[in-house]
Amino acid sequence: MRTPDHHPSRRRFLDATGAMVAFGLAAGCTADSSASDSSTSDSATSGSSKSLSGGPGSASSGAPGPAAAASPAPVPPTGAHQAGITLPQPAQSNLLAVVADLTASAEAGPLLAELGTTVRALANGSDARLLGLPPGDLTVTIGVGPRLVRMAGRSLPGTTDLPRFSRERIAAQARGGDLLIQVCASDALVPPVVATALLDQAGDRLRERWRQSAHRGPNIAVDKALTAPRNLLGFIDGIVGPHTTAAQDRHLWLAGPAPVAGGTIAVVRRMELDLPRFAALSVAEQEAVFGRRRATGDPLSGGTITSDPSLGAKTPDGRYLIPADAHVRRANANAVGAGLMLRRSYSTDSPAPGLLFISFQNDIRTFTSTLTHMDDSDALLGFTTTTASATFLILPGFDSRRPLGSPLFP
Repeated sequence: MRTPDHHPSRRRFLDATGAMVAFGLAAGCTADSSASDSSTSDSATSGSSKSLSGGPGSASSGAPGPAAAASPAPVPPTGAHQAGITLPQPAQSNLLAVVADLTASAEAGPLLAELGTTVRALANGSDARLLGLPPGDLTVTIGVGPRLVRMAGRSLPGTTDLPRFSRERIAAQARGGDLLIQVCASDALVPPVVATALLDQAGDRLRERWRQSAHRGPNIAVDKALTAPRNLLGFIDGIVGPHTTAAQDRHLWLAGPAPVAGGTIAVVRRMELDLPRFAALSVAEQEAVFGRRRATGDPLSGGTITSDPSLGAKTPDGRYLIPADAHVRRANANAVGAGLMLRRSYSTDSPAPGLLFISFQNDIRTFTSTLTHMDDSDALLGFTTTTASATFLILPGFDSRRPLGSPLFP
């Protein structure tokens, strides 16, 4: 196992700080779900607050420093499920996704175990590669791609690659991948520094394919503890999903087989948005694209933001209140005949204004059936071009006695 370098090289320091500056320009991951996770912390998280009081990872040298805002509550990295999916609530405002491949000589089991140990050290502030930054509410979520899952067992969930859909312009480098590292934090400086530390730990065992930083706007109250942000098109995003514990058990978490129980399936797609063409539409035309009111999120069929859209509702002259090609209709789980996705959509401004779409579900067919139903007739897709696409088995939770990935790669 590689040990943290407590004297980072000048190149590593410049790489990390350069990423910090670049990411800071795009600061802006909030929760879609109101349900709490039953994850429990192990002793590795007990030092989370030490970085604010002179403990490991603290920038303090005993001398008074500038006053700082209170750090957000730490999020346990261990438990039944990985953090960064339903925890924390609300979720953080900054995300960095890194997709990489294992090199030919790398073994998945030891690498994942090391990454899990490093995640615990980063979350409790004891890894010097944090460069003195307090981890705050840092979460790291790690998944493995279909090629690696097939190596562990061809009948396991997560072995299926995504098919190709229309409106894609995806380079070979941006399709698929062996490993997903999703890093979220309220502090915009933390994700690129943490990603640098994790890739440093992996060394030459990983080859990066692509990465994307993203952010989301302020939370808008939807129902009780449920919140959702607006997307770059001005509409509230992530209203429908498995937001209760019962719904998450049914639609989100994998119940088995044992090596994957507690995990989930993620789909990651980066899209460019045609903002000028959408902005040129009238508000009524924009609302017809989504099937919801822009200001409130209420369905065009009536009711409030939490009301189920009435897909059969019509005007007196026989027109559907929710147009036949509206996104709400084409993506409706009942109309598709599929389950619910926990969707997290993040705004991007580089390489182009767009969307980093991440959905979590316990059956890949939930996503593929939905997008197939949307593909030829969803008005919203006419404003999108997908430039990266991959799916990953998000590994079950881990702790000091059960290393990350060990049930799948012993």
